[in-house]
Amino acid sequence: MKTWVDGALVDEADAVVSAFDHGLTVGDGVFETVKVQDAVPFALRRHLDRLARSAAGLGLQTPDLAQVGDACSRVVAQAPVGRHRLRITYTGGLAPLGSGRGDAKPTLVVALAQMDPWPDSTKVAVVPWPRNERGALAGLKTTSYAENVVALAYAKRFAAGEALFADTRGRLSEGTGSNVFVVLGDRLVTPALTTGCLAGVTRALVLEWSAAAEAELPVEVLEQADEVFLTSTTRDVQAVSAMAGEDGIRTVGPAPGPVTREIAATFARRSREDADP
Repeated sequence: MKTWVDGALVDEADAVVSAFDHGLTVGDGVFETVKVQDAVPFALRRHLDRLARSAAGLGLQTPDLAQVGDACSRVVAQAPVGRHRLRITYTGGLAPLGSGRGDAKPTLVVALAQMDPWPDSTKVAVVPWPRNERGALAGLKTTSYAENVVALAYAKRFAAGEALFADTRGRLSEGTGSNVFVVLGDRLVTPALTTGCLAGVTRALVLEWSAAAEAELPVEVLEQADEVFLTSTTRDVQAVSAMAGEDGIRTVGPAPGPVTREIAATFARRSREDADP
């Protein structure tokens, strides 16, 4: 499949950016991942709006969302039947080697790849490093993802499929590429954005389509929860079956539990009914 690079569809071998692109040298860029099912992108409008918010938060030139949307349409038009991941990357463009930006126009890359389904449940591990809820990048979806790479590698030491962060105040925040929900008796809650977590698109839809609420929760709530599940563009709604770490494994069961199953079923139905909610 061809990839969109700065105004044109090119073959995979030609889908390259400069070694001096600021997104490569210092991670000065933002991105979005969009689920594509049978050549239909899901919630594309919400993703493009968040791309613009992340770019503004990073101080990048405002992206032309009509142009980005057109690039997405051209790339998605190639998609065969099945589930795919659409990746939109928008960077500071060519710049001197260093933190300062240059005067070049931003770089836009839109790529498509096949996406395998996630299992119904996964283990998670809470990492020892905090998410900085007061940092300049808090709540922005930037290409500066090295912290998440390190955290996920830590989780994989325990055969966990996701790593979870607390913030600097010990409040539950988010995963490396997911939001987290917990069931506490008759309450369904997810960490508030004040913890530095990303305002996930799937998170927002679950909040709109259920009785879930936002709250500031201590990370220890994971030990007390009746059910835990993750949400993300690629996972949709995925149950957490266990918490793994240096002290061993604690099962969260059953997984998926009744609340998680209901939320997952509602999300699947509503997303089938409206591809751009």
